[in-house]
Amino acid sequence: MTHKDLNVWNESIELVIEIYSLTKKLPTEEKYGLISQIKRSAVSVPSNIAEGAGRSSTKEFIRFLDIANVSLSELETQLIIVGKLNLNETEELINTKIVYIRKMLYRLKESLKRKL
Repeated sequence: MTHKDLNVWNESIELVIEIYSLTKKLPTEEKYGLISQIKRSAVSVPSNIAEGAGRSSTKEFIRFLDIANVSLSELETQLIIVGKLNLNETEELINTKIVYIRKMLYRLKESLKRKL
């Protein structure tokens, strides 16, 4: 089993695709500001899940799931800013996809903790 078999990794890949679509609609003057940060945060989520899954210990995997969760929180914050600046509607994405992925990360982390 690899990271590609994890539902949370697949969902976070889908989130990245949605984020890239959303950032195309943002003003070009945000290219080096919000757009860059949003993309980095989004890509960091599945990247850290993959890196953790590839590690040799369950403890390390849990640590990388925590990092993925931090990136998800950063992304959520950036999307809230986008919404408050009226640059794009982000509430639905936050309330559905981000909350769902956060719950999946939590459940995976808890199941891994039981194996320690």
